[in-house]
Amino acid sequence: MSPSPEVGHKTSKMSAEPKNSAAPVQLRAAPLVWALEDWEEFDRRTRAEALATGTEQGAWQIVARRSRTVLKTYSTSFFIVTRFLPPRKRAMVEAIYAAVRYPDEVVDSFPLSIAERRTLLDHWSNGYEDALKSPSLVDSLRNGTPCFVAGFADVVRRTGIPHDDYRAFLEAMRLDLEPRDFVNLEDLIDSYVYGSAIVVGYFLTWVYGSPTPDQFPRALQSARDLGIALQLTNFLRDIAEDQRRGRVYLPLDMLQQEGIDKLDASNPAQHPGLNRLLAKLTAITEDYYARSLASLDAFNSDSRVAIRACIDVYRQLNGQIAANPDGILHRESVPMLTKFRVLPFSKYWRLPIAYLQP
Repeated sequence: MSPSPEVGHKTSKMSAEPKNSAAPVQLRAAPLVWALEDWEEFDRRTRAEALATGTEQGAWQIVARRSRTVLKTYSTSFFIVTRFLPPRKRAMVEAIYAAVRYPDEVVDSFPLSIAERRTLLDHWSNGYEDALKSPSLVDSLRNGTPCFVAGFADVVRRTGIPHDDYRAFLEAMRLDLEPRDFVNLEDLIDSYVYGSAIVVGYFLTWVYGSPTPDQFPRALQSARDLGIALQLTNFLRDIAEDQRRGRVYLPLDMLQQEGIDKLDASNPAQHPGLNRLLAKLTAITEDYYARSLASLDAFNSDSRVAIRACIDVYRQLNGQIAANPDGILHRESVPMLTKFRVLPFSKYWRLPIAYLQP
């Protein structure tokens, strides 16, 4: 039985001095979906089941299936849009998601000290390096590499994803352990969004592919624009929550233009300025969504429905953030019915099947 997303676990608060302009806060673990122990047990059982198949293909099918469980548990929106991919590509995308989900949980959710979180990230990073040297998925699993790192490395071997892209992702996760200020939007994108979101878009682009090789650079640019848009939307939805974690993902120069030298999302006096800043940044984000959509034809046709669905769902969220009069006082989410409305009607039959699968 897989770990239940409803199982409750204790959380803890850890004192920390944020290295940025946020008002002093307690660094808190986010609400747990799976505890660290759940992940470890899930990894143990996945490894045992994969190796028991005795074949490379059988091991891949188990790791991909368990990756799907991670995606289905943690992200309703992305799970829905990936149902519109062909099975082979869908399995690789699910493996990518599991490989980025765990490090994100390490830095955001597990009630651990910063040193303990860093140790877990280092172990994961070392597993990735070992997996790159392994000739096969089965070999990686036998050597004790974490299953979802091994699965991701298998996707890297199949698609040609540059090895440094995942290293950049892990460096962005490490940056969350000791947050810093970002002087402007360019600094935020280059120093953090590149590793946290842009390279993830690159991973997916290597899976999606292009109709012709000369279209691939356009596809990568579209993925870059979409990665920036998705990350900015998440930042704008979670300003107060990020501050409680000791992090500020708003450019300093834009805060200072609104008369805010040190962010305090709980201070009503800052809300008018923050709401104006939300309006500016959601407009910038909308431009990134539009630019990404304009290059949709650079991807293979069998992937465009899923990419378009992703753009439409998260673009809707960005629009809701821009339109909500409560600003940062309200954390926006897209209702399930609204998500369905932006999805292609002809593909609805895929959704009940996906939710009925164990």
